Order: sequence, then C-alpha cells, then structure tokens
Amino acid sequence: MSSPKQAVLRPVRARGATIRAIAAMVLREMVTTYGRSPGGYVWAILEPAAGIALLTLIFSVGFRTPPLGTNFALFYASGMLPFLMYSDITNKLGQTVQFSRSLLSYPRVTFVDALVARFLLNASTHMLVHFAVLGFIVFYQRPETTFDFSIILQAYLMAFAIAIGFGTLNSFLTLAYPLWQTAWAILSRPMFLISGIFFLFEAVPQPYSDYLWYNPLVHVIGLMRDGFYPFYRPDHISFVYPLALSATACISGLFLLNRYHRDILNK
Repeated sequence: MSSPKQAVLRPVRARGATIRAIAAMVLREMVTTYGRSPGGYVWAILEPAAGIALLTLIFSVGFRTPPLGTNFALFYASGMLPFLMYSDITNKLGQTVQFSRSLLSYPRVTFVDALVARFLLNASTHMLVHFAVLGFIVFYQRPETTFDFSIILQAYLMAFAIAIGFGTLNSFLTLAYPLWQTAWAILSRPMFLISGIFFLFEAVPQPYSDYLWYNPLVHVIGLMRDGFYPFYRPDHISFVYPLALSATACISGLFLLNRYHRDILNK
C-alpha cells in the first residue's frame, strides 16, 4: 500500500523579513539614484524649480496675470509639480524589475518588495521637493490665497494611484517588450501639453474638452488647483474614472508580473 503524498508547503515570509527587504532596497535605491552624483537631492529640487521659473518668466512677459490668481509661479507650480511627480514615479516603477534583476534571484526578495521600495523612495523625495519649492514661493512671493490641505492631499493620493497603476503595468511591459520603454516615452511626451499645466480645463472648447476629460492627469491637476485656490470650483473632476483606470492597470500589471516575470528573467 503506497503512502499518501505529503503536501509541499512553500515557506511564508514573516512580516519583519518583508519590511527588512523593503528597507534594504530603499537604501540601495537611495545610494544608487542620489548618492553617486555631487548634485544628488539638490538637483532633484533644482530641476522642477528651474522649470517653474522658466515658465513664470516666459508667460509673465506675454500676459498680465495667469489663468488663476495673480501669481505665475504658484499657478505653474500647482500644475507642473504633480505632473513631474506622476511622470517620474511611473518611469521609475516601469524600470523596477530590470533595475532589481540581481536581487530578485534571492527567494526572500519579491518584485512587490522592489516596487514598494522604489515607490516609497521616489514618492517621499517628490514630497520633500514640493515642500521646498512651494515653501520658497509662499515665503518669498507671498501669494494671496488660502490652501485647502484636505483637497491637496486628495490630489496627491490620486496622482500616486495613477503612477502606481501605470508604473506597475509598465514594469511588466518593459520587461516583456524592451522597446516598450521607448514607445512609452514617445507616447507620454504630449501629456505635458494636454494635462492642464498651462491652461484651465474650462478654457478648452468643446468637443476638445470632452476628449481631454479622458486624460486622468487633468483630474489630478484640476483637483490640486482646487486646493490651491479657494475661489476655483472645477466641475469636471472625477474620482471614479482615474482610480478605476489606475486599479485596472495595477491589477493587470501585478497579475502579469506574478505569472511571467520568473520565466522572462530566466531566459
């Protein structure tokens, strides 16, 4: 009589091991991304600050006031900062598996750890950059406005959700199809012009505004400006559409990575 087959149990990682793995990967990302160049975090602040200063200089010459309020720097910061945050986090998450390829060979390190570590580092970095840039604008230019921090927080959470969704999906697509990284960069370039950084959604005539509504970043930037300007009441903002889009992309990316990333890495 043959003995019954014994069930094969996979080892389950303790929560502490997961936290240690993520913390180690955050430190590795920090050293790799910001520790090797002399500029480091200084350049992370100067890059968006220089872009906002350039836009402020150019448009203040041609126009008397921005589309909202009277401060050009604050108006363009409310659009450029969340856009750059979304774009950078999405690109970084899209390169996660390739960047952490050597670490993923260890059984205690998963692609989820790598995604979480990369998101935490880049999200916290951008929040510090935003605090520094906006603090400089508020302290030195003293714009006449009142911030609604609850709405601003909602805008940040929406931007994070969209970045996580598309970044996770791009992580698989870039791994499976290396040309996708170049294709995504080309497809994303027009987003800088059509996401509402330079204009208000209400100023776009129909039917173009109907098409523009499907750009999820329009909702993020509109919500951010709602928190920056108490007299601005955008009625085009949807929470369901951007979050549903990001959830679909994130779930699809996680499923595909879980199913195929080992096979692709072992080729």
